[in-house]
Amino acid sequence: MSADWLGSLVSINCGATLGVYQGEVSSVDQASQTISLRQPFHNGVKCPVPEVTFSAMDIRELKILEIPNGICTNSSSQGVPVDPGPASSGCSGRSPGAAGSSAPMAVPRKASANNRTLNQATPKKNGVKNGGGGGGGGGGPMKTKDDECFGDGVDQGLDTDFDFEGNLALFDKAAVFSQMDMTERRGNGARSRGTPGERTPSRYRHDENILEAKPIVYRQITVPQAGNKEYCTDSGLVVPSVSYELHKRLLLAAERQGLSLERRLEMTGVCASQMALTLLGGPNRLTPKNVHQRPAVALLCGPHVQGAQGISCGRHLANHEVEVVLFLPNFVKMLESLTNELTLFSRTGGKQVSSIKDLPDGPVDLVINCLDCHENTFLRDQPWYRAAADWANQNRAPVLSIDPPVSGQEQAVEAKWSLSLGLPLPLAESAGRVYLCDIGIPRQVFQEVDVKYRSPFGCKFVIPLHSA
Repeated sequence: MSADWLGSLVSINCGATLGVYQGEVSSVDQASQTISLRQPFHNGVKCPVPEVTFSAMDIRELKILEIPNGICTNSSSQGVPVDPGPASSGCSGRSPGAAGSSAPMAVPRKASANNRTLNQATPKKNGVKNGGGGGGGGGGPMKTKDDECFGDGVDQGLDTDFDFEGNLALFDKAAVFSQMDMTERRGNGARSRGTPGERTPSRYRHDENILEAKPIVYRQITVPQAGNKEYCTDSGLVVPSVSYELHKRLLLAAERQGLSLERRLEMTGVCASQMALTLLGGPNRLTPKNVHQRPAVALLCGPHVQGAQGISCGRHLANHEVEVVLFLPNFVKMLESLTNELTLFSRTGGKQVSSIKDLPDGPVDLVINCLDCHENTFLRDQPWYRAAADWANQNRAPVLSIDPPVSGQEQAVEAKWSLSLGLPLPLAESAGRVYLCDIGIPRQVFQEVDVKYRSPFGCKFVIPLHSA
């Protein structure tokens, strides 16, 4: 039966070492289990020898490329691997008529994925393409080539819809996330040890410290006589309120140590103006492209230190291209600090008025109230005070009060924000939202008045306070 395969074109794969050979079968020896090829090609290059003989032990795969006409007409032109069992130790194929014979070199046909035969060719729209003459019944070389190229047809598996729900049910989400969690814990090293409650998080925020620190003490300021109100900062630090008597003693102690009234006025003016600039819109409002909409501020001051603090604030605002209108009634004699601040303010180009009639008729962007005094409460009975308070309440602009006093009476001007100095006073609800500014009092000055102090300001000079 080996003579039936003579003249066939085959491809023999002998592995990575010997390579692949193609050629025409010249002889098949069943006794010695060898096959010979004439005019062989080795890895696509013609061999210098006219004939090459292979042993069945060296053959990994044998493919029949072409069979002579009339022999094995139903054999596949696909690859025909050699059976590694004892029955396929040779290299010859078995013809269809030799089903009952026992050939030592049986070459079984390599089955396709969908077990189709070559006769299952893809249907053609035009019989001329297949080389036939109408109806698809003709044959020819073009028909054979089309069958070889398109004979597999379309995979029958595409006819079945993909079961998304069934495959999704096979996905064990809990197991996958548990495996990911275990991988992260291994990567954390020593941090993953201990009980689950003691384990530290594997990822930290930008404001978290990976180093273990001491417990945070939120009450870092203690006063000998705490007021009836306590505040806390955004970070949770407790800031107690103090009485006006203790606050006055603190400022006097600071003056004895060199923090003069002029320095305190300057520091208060800087902090208050910075807060006012933020309330006016900050960089979104004060830009070179927005010079046609400069913010307007009305500054209401009285003849006392609180009024001098407001004038200092107005000077810094005017230096930042804010339209400032200063209201201060005419007095025969005023404090020296107040006179000095007025002299500096007059050099900024700001407007100073002494009558309520000269204040803007329309609403301004912000009203800064410095009319009240801590000690002289009789100013509220003055006509100019009542007129200024009425104008501020009728104006639609929000009000910022600088260093408002503690009084049992209601505030004459209802404020939206209030700015306290150093330590807050127990302000009423009508004072609005309370802010605290750092006026530069050293820690040892606080100790002189029996106040245990640690700065709550952090990186800022003005911080908001919340009712505890």
